Amino acid sequence: MRVKAVLFDAYGTLFDVHSVVALAESFFPGRGAALSQAWRGRQLEYTWLRTLSGRYRDFWQVTGDALSWACESLALPLSADRHAQLLDAYLRLEPFPENVDVLSRLHGKGMILGTLSNGTMAMLESALASAGMRDLVTHVLSVDSVGRYKTDAAAYALGPAAVGAPVGEIGFVSSNCWDAIGATWFGYRTFWVNRANAPLDRLDVKPGGTGSTLRDLLQFFT
Repeated sequence: MRVKAVLFDAYGTLFDVHSVVALAESFFPGRGAALSQAWRGRQLEYTWLRTLSGRYRDFWQVTGDALSWACESLALPLSADRHAQLLDAYLRLEPFPENVDVLSRLHGKGMILGTLSNGTMAMLESALASAGMRDLVTHVLSVDSVGRYKTDAAAYALGPAAVGAPVGEIGFVSSNCWDAIGATWFGYRTFWVNRANAPLDRLDVKPGGTGSTLRDLLQFFT
């Protein structure tokens, strides 16, 4: 069955979260990659902990808090100015090389496209515009509207409500295996972009399709 729409995770899927490394490296020579990894890991952990505990704060605050923690954990001196510059880099993250072309091809085939992301609307709108993707995307969906991060069902429920179609007729794409599995649990037709050649998370199910780049989903959804 051909899907009517495809929703994409944003961070790590459409946008390379580690494109902040160059800026981090300019501030902390030799430590940029380590900072980026620690920052991203703690950012995700905070989303899960806040949702489990019912203590939601938006993704902008979570990302800033995770940055502060990462710098302290690595003993990197973080001034207010550097904190602001690194956080602002999330508004202009670089897209993966093939992504604009893939979205353009799907859009050209009449597919309804959207994002379903932990990011705030302001973060998503800025990043999509910076990456040259905004005109290709019909729906920009942020979990901020429900105050629950993925993999909470309330977050995934934003998709069918916006598209106006049953969840089984909507594709969901993520580079995070846990996210693709969460969407599978909810009922989406899912595709995992396994850029890092990582093992499958042991969570009882697996995504409907898997590839190494976004280009691999063209045959899966069309």
